[in-house]
Amino acid sequence: MADCTLLATCIFFNDKMARMPKTTEFMKNKFCKGDNSICARHTVFLALGREKVPLDLFPGDMETAAIVISAGKK
Repeated sequence: MADCTLLATCIFFNDKMARMPKTTEFMKNKFCKGDNSICARHTVFLALGREKVPLDLFPGDMETAAIVISAGKK
């Protein structure tokens, strides 16, 4: 699977994680490069669009992603 199409412009990594390069690289390898179906941010993006992805949503927080998606579809 290819890198996430949002990787280059992901607000989470480019703004929120800018001061944590090692953690950022680890998280990018896990959530953005390859199987991005486990990324909460990407999941919300696919379901509701980029504008509905919470700025502070962590990639591994699928529980919050499910809540956001559920609320956004009402």
